[in-house]
This record gives sequence, structure tokens and C-alpha cells, in this order.
Amino acid sequence: MSLHVATTARLHLGFFDLGAGPGRRFGSLGLALDRPATRVSIAFANHSIAEGEESERSLRYLTALEKGLGLSHRHALTIAEAIPAHAGLGSGTQLALAIGAALRARHGLAPDPGRDAALLGRGARSGIGIALFQAGGLAVDGGRGSRNAPPPLLARLSVPEDWRVILVLDRAGEGLSGAKEVAVFATLPAMAASVSGRLCRLALMAALPAAAEDDLPAFGAAISEMQAILGDYFAPAQGGRFTSRAVAAALARLAEAGAVGIGQSSWGPSGFAFTRGEADAARLAARAAAPGLTVLICRARNHAALFPTAA
Repeated sequence: MSLHVATTARLHLGFFDLGAGPGRRFGSLGLALDRPATRVSIAFANHSIAEGEESERSLRYLTALEKGLGLSHRHALTIAEAIPAHAGLGSGTQLALAIGAALRARHGLAPDPGRDAALLGRGARSGIGIALFQAGGLAVDGGRGSRNAPPPLLARLSVPEDWRVILVLDRAGEGLSGAKEVAVFATLPAMAASVSGRLCRLALMAALPAAAEDDLPAFGAAISEMQAILGDYFAPAQGGRFTSRAVAAALARLAEAGAVGIGQSSWGPSGFAFTRGEADAARLAARAAAPGLTVLICRARNHAALFPTAA
């Protein structure tokens, strides 16, 4: 019998403080999407093995978790579907947490995404992927302090059901990750306190209230401004406000066509825009289409990842 876990991509909508801060650093805003998805299943086996998409990385996660949790059994892991890697959609964290949840359920252990993330080195800067795995919706984390633990979840809201996200993926591009990402963060200049203050105000006093009141134009305006500030801050490391020129052009077309909340998730190259309703989402998706791009119409996932089920 195998145990199955399914989780989905997330948008990283922006950091708050990339300076010294008042004892904390980073802090971020993120949104769970209903697609693309990662789906894993796990069963007992004679030796540890991983098959399917992202099998090499998955096997590293599996063996590290077996060791970290002190498990004597070995397991067969199958990855039926995986969020695109290095696309800015949180693929690594979601894969790690899905494997951890499945492994724990297989052994009757209580879920502990925070510890699983720590064992696998996830959540070093943002706690959004962990929070959204646990609860979905729109979430804010409080950044990294002195404790060696993932950032705490500060707020979580459900997103109106008729909001849609136009997700634009560049199939030929990749965002920064791993050692390159660490190196870039080490060389970026400290963010001015006034800029950090503006980002915090946009999140707390604009984006979150707008989501709570179902005010998509106000939410979109706040997200677009946050993204512009952060895109310019990261521009020296990613070659401009957006990593992918093709995605940037598609987002410009979406803005001209009336979409709001234009931005890039994490290091990209995936870009996004918001609208309301399926009909307008279809109209906008057609405007964003271009060779080399994949355009998806997504909803917010306002619930936790789905785990575990036996089959």
C-alpha cells in the first residue's frame, strides 16, 4: 500500500526587508496556487529508491529524512508530477514537504513541516512555502531572526474564489537557485529603511486589507508597486526588472489589456498577473501567449496540501 501526497505551486509576491532590519531579515508575502502540482507516493521497500520526475533530488530528500527521523525502514518513492524546477514557484520546498508528509504518515508520525524543512535546508530566507503547504491562501511570514528555525507565520487569509492568476512560464529559462542565489544575496546592497518601510506598508495596509475586502484593483496596485520596487532592487542580479524578456513582454501585454498585480515570482522566470472571473482570465491568457511560453489560468488554493491518502 502506498501513501499519496499532493501539493501545488506558490507565488512569492515579495520580501519586506533586505537590510539590517530591527533584528530580523527578509519577511515575505506569498500566495498558494492550485497548479502546477507535485504529487508523490511512498511505500516500504528493500532499499531506498525514487522514480519519476525530479527523482535525483527526491532521493536526496528521502534519504536525508530517513536519517533525520531515525527510520530503519527503506522506501520506494514515486513522483508522478512535479512543479517546474527553478521557475520561481517553490518547487524544491513543496517537493521536500510532500516527501516528508508522506514518510511521516507511512510511519504513523505526526506532521511537522517546519522540522522537515529544517532537516532539508528549506526556508532559509522565506517561510512562505512552509506556511502555504500547511494552510494555503495568502500568507505573511515574519522573516528570519536569531533562532535557527523557519520564519514564523504572522497572517493568513483566504483569497476570493473568483480571483484568477494568469501564470506565465518561460520554458527555456531558469531563475537563480542554490549556491548562485546565496552568492547574490551576499553581494546585494542593504535595502534602505525607507524602501523596506514602503514594502511593509504596501503589504500590511494595502494588499492584505484589499484581499480581505475583495478589492482586486487595490490588491493589484499594491502588488504591482511592491514588485516594481523589488524588481529594480534585484535588477543587477537578474538582468533587469524581470529575468525573462519574453515573460516581461507578455506581462506588458497583460497590463495593457487590464490585468492587475503584475510581477515575477521569486527569481522567476515565471511571471503573473491577476484578474477576476474565468472569462476575463481566458481573454488575458490569449493575450499573453507567445512562442516558448506556457500560460496557465490558476486559482488560489485556500486549503492545506492534500495528504495523506492510502491506495
